[in-house]
Amino acid sequence: MPVSIHYGLTVLIWGLTWTAIRLQVESAPVDVSVFYRFLMASVVALVVLALFGRLQTLTLKQHGWLFLQGLTLYSVNFLLIYRAAESMTSGLLAVVFSLAALFNALNGWLWLRLKPTARLYPAVALGITGVALLFWHDLQLGNATGASILFAAAGTFWFSMGNLVSIKVRLAQIPLLVANAWAMVYGAVILGVWCLLQGVEWVVPTSATFWGATVFLAVPGSIIAFYCYITVIQTLGADRAGYATVLFPVVALSVSTWLEGFEWTTTAVLGALLAILGNYVLFRRVK
Repeated sequence: MPVSIHYGLTVLIWGLTWTAIRLQVESAPVDVSVFYRFLMASVVALVVLALFGRLQTLTLKQHGWLFLQGLTLYSVNFLLIYRAAESMTSGLLAVVFSLAALFNALNGWLWLRLKPTARLYPAVALGITGVALLFWHDLQLGNATGASILFAAAGTFWFSMGNLVSIKVRLAQIPLLVANAWAMVYGAVILGVWCLLQGVEWVVPTSATFWGATVFLAVPGSIIAFYCYITVIQTLGADRAGYATVLFPVVALSVSTWLEGFEWTTTAVLGALLAILGNYVLFRRVK
């Protein structure tokens, strides 16, 4: 598939996960909910690969990179972001998380000496301004603590580091589907150990809504979306791929319009247009 389709699927699916996450955490503690998500994703991925004969033996060094990917992309970042969400508005969280494109560019330059495209900075400026306007009413509430902002920034930073680890995984010559499956296994193990250490109550919800949301988060939200996203990283670079974090709030609020009656004010419409304009600035073809 063209990389544009991978990019579009990432934005669309991650935009829909916001609603699924809300439905999931209504029935179980946050940490346990994330654990169920990646436990299911890793099991489904490994089973499918085994059925198609795509599993292969990996070296200890390759497993080391996959453990790092599970640590940064499929566990710790989610724990930090969810912690932030407990005491800050979703709008401010979306604005902080949209900084992932800048973190990707900064970390790529620091660790891999990858020079970001010159169009990244005006594009991200438009995008972050757009996200702020999208959630302008939410931001005016001012519901955030210093700790929650630090959690959100740290979670976004860990997500960015996971983006760079995925590049190293490619250089280690590990097939993408195999890499994601094992990284999610390590992510689930890390989350499970964390829940045990924290003494989290192990709840097994009986709600069909919970398990439906978990299936969506595990398969489209994790297996498919992360496959598409990492494909974009490996094709276009982490800085450009990170702009997906600016666009998926637009999808999320579009879904909220249908499900929850979100009202599109003038500032929200302007914000969505600015976010889309930033995407055009970043990806437009230059003659």
